[in-house]
Amino acid sequence: MNIQFGWRVPDFPVDRSSSKEFNNQLLHYMDVIQGHLPTAWVADHFFPWLDRQDQATATFEALTTLTYFLGRYPQMRLGSIVLCQSYRNPALLAKMAATLQTLSEGRFILGLGAGWKENEYLAYGYAYPSAVTRLEQLEEAVQIIRRMWTEPAATFHGKHYHIENAYCAPKPDPIPPLMIGGGGKKITLRLVAQYADWWNVPNCDPNEYRDLLAILKSHCQRLGRNYDNILKTWSTECVAVAADPSAAERIAKASPFYDSKGAIVGTPEQVATQIQRFVDLGVRHFMFRFADFPRTQGVEFFIKELLPRFAA
Repeated sequence: MNIQFGWRVPDFPVDRSSSKEFNNQLLHYMDVIQGHLPTAWVADHFFPWLDRQDQATATFEALTTLTYFLGRYPQMRLGSIVLCQSYRNPALLAKMAATLQTLSEGRFILGLGAGWKENEYLAYGYAYPSAVTRLEQLEEAVQIIRRMWTEPAATFHGKHYHIENAYCAPKPDPIPPLMIGGGGKKITLRLVAQYADWWNVPNCDPNEYRDLLAILKSHCQRLGRNYDNILKTWSTECVAVAADPSAAERIAKASPFYDSKGAIVGTPEQVATQIQRFVDLGVRHFMFRFADFPRTQGVEFFIKELLPRFAA
């Protein structure tokens, strides 16, 4: 088994750091993890998604951040977790992703979702349609992106999106993995079964994850898709590991992202056990936000104590 771990890059500072200070914190963290964690993951928000955070807090745009990190950290793959399909015309997104894949020599992973943050949509002038409509748009966006990446000149006429002889050169080589994020049982998991290379769902417990996998498998069976060809990932907003369990608990609960259901907290032995529950279900890639950021002690301890336990 090849079990990999990536860093869930913070979207915004929670310690009142300036944008310059926050940038330095991110770069220092990336310097520490490069060569140890193979991936880093950037979310797609224009201002903080955490409601209790000051909404004027500095928040970096996703694709700009991904582009910069891919250039600065050549040992790492970078992915979006996940881009909102509504925020960028899908043909333009396909072109941007193809260019980024070419310039990074194949290190980009395109994560895409239906979108959910209503006040963000409205603040930036996007219409906020129903969830069903946003999922229909996601399905059309995925089809357009695939066509743009593989056809000489792509044409698509859907209910929501239209392109006509749209050129996308250079073509991405290799084609980036397409990850769909979400746990909607009827539509989202059907889209994963039909279109995705990777699947991500965040912050659920192993029992919930097991139930979602069963539904995903049933969609695959109906569609004739090989379930094993979809790489399963899981992410959490809070990981705290320390030699002393009470210390790990304190670190976790001090984080504004702490959620007892989805958090990974404890000693290396306890954390390994919690991770193994997901590995046993078939998860092969994890995306972790470490609770003590911007300090790096947590991730350094994780690299030292946990990575060897899951080495191939």
